[in-house]
Amino acid sequence: MTAAPTQPSQFFFQAMTPTGGKKFGLRAALDETKLGDDLRREQLLLLKAWRVPIGSPGEERIALTDQAALNEQLALLLSRGVPLVEALEVAASVVTDRMKAKVERMREQVGAGASYSRACEMVGGFDAVSVAVYRAAERTGDLAGAANRLAQSAKRRLAIAGKTLTVLIYPAAVCTIAVLAFLGLLVFVVPQLAEQIKQIAPKINAFSAFVFATGTWMRGHLLLTVAIFLGVIVTVMFMRRYVFDAFIAVARKIPAIKNLLLTIEMARFFSVMAAMTRTGVPLADALATATGVITNPTLRDQFVKLQKGLVEGGLFRTLVERVEELPLSTRRLLIAAERGGDLETAFDSLSGDLSNEVDTRAGRLTALLEPLLICLMFALIAPLILAIAIPMMTARTSPGIMQQ
Repeated sequence: MTAAPTQPSQFFFQAMTPTGGKKFGLRAALDETKLGDDLRREQLLLLKAWRVPIGSPGEERIALTDQAALNEQLALLLSRGVPLVEALEVAASVVTDRMKAKVERMREQVGAGASYSRACEMVGGFDAVSVAVYRAAERTGDLAGAANRLAQSAKRRLAIAGKTLTVLIYPAAVCTIAVLAFLGLLVFVVPQLAEQIKQIAPKINAFSAFVFATGTWMRGHLLLTVAIFLGVIVTVMFMRRYVFDAFIAVARKIPAIKNLLLTIEMARFFSVMAAMTRTGVPLADALATATGVITNPTLRDQFVKLQKGLVEGGLFRTLVERVEELPLSTRRLLIAAERGGDLETAFDSLSGDLSNEVDTRAGRLTALLEPLLICLMFALIAPLILAIAIPMMTARTSPGIMQQ
C-alpha cells in the first residue's frame, strides 16, 4: 500500500471558471484530489494537472495582505460581540479567493467545536507567530485584541516590505532595460554594421571580430537565441529562492545594503515581539517564535542564545548586552524598559522607529544606486561601441585605405 504524501508538491493546472473560461496557474497541494478540492472552493473545476518536478515547495504561506484583512475584520466584529463563526463568515468576503477557501474551512472547524488557534493549524498557512498569539489570546479571552495587534503588525510589515520593494524595483527596471538594449543592438544592429566595416577594414582586431561573430551568429539563429533567453528566465523563476538567497548573501557584504537589511530585520522582529508580548506570551516563548522571522544568521544566532539564556534562568538585562548586532542605544533602551517592566511598549516603539529608519535608509540607497546603474548601463553598451569604433578609426588612419 502506497503511503499518502505528507509534503505538498507544485502543480501546473488547467481549470474551468464558472463562465466557461479556462484558467492556468501554479498551486501547491498534497495531491491532485486536494488540488481539486481547493480549486472547487474557489468555484473552479480542475480539468488537468501536471506535477512540476522542482522539488517540494513547502507549506504555502498566507500572504500578509490577507492576514491584515482577516485580522482587521475579526478585531472589528469580535470587539462588538459578533460570534466567531459569524465573524469568520464575514471575514471570508474581504480576503482573496485563495484565502477565502481557508477561512471557510476554519469556520467549519470552529463550528464543529475546535478552538480558533487549532483551526488555523489545521488549515495550514498561518505562521507560528499568529498561532501563538491566538492561543495566548484564547487563554485570556481577548481574541479581538489579539487580532487587532496582529493586523497592526501585518500592516507595519507590509509597509516595510513595500519600502524594500521600491528600492529593488528601480535597479531591476534599469538593469532589464540595459540588458534588452544590449541584446537588441548585438542582434539587430551589430551584424549590419559588421558587413560594412569589413568592406572598409579587412583586418579587424580580435575583440571586434568576436563581437561581430557573436552578433551574426545570434541573428542567424534567432529562434535558438530567443529559446535560450526564455529558458534562462524560466530557470531563474523556478530557482528564484536560491537566486534570492545568493543575492542577499552578496548584499550583506556591501555596507550600505547591509545596514538597510539589518534595519529591516530588526523592525520586523520588534513588530512581531510587540504583538506577542502584548497578548500575554511569555518573553522566552515570544523570542523562540519571533526569531524565526530573522534571516540574518548572526543576528538570529545571538537572539537564539538570548532565548536559551532566559530559559536557563539568566537575566534579560545581562543577556541582551551580548546581542552585539543590535545598536548600543537599542540595547540600553531594552534594559531600561525591562527594569521598568514595560518591554511591550519598548518593542512597539522600536518597531515604529525602525520602520521610519528603513524609509530613510531606502531613500539614501536609491540615491546611491542611480550613478552606479548609469555606470552599469555604460559597461554593457560600451563594448559594442568600442567594437564598432576601433575598426573604423583604424581604417581611417590606415595609409592603404586612405589611398583607395
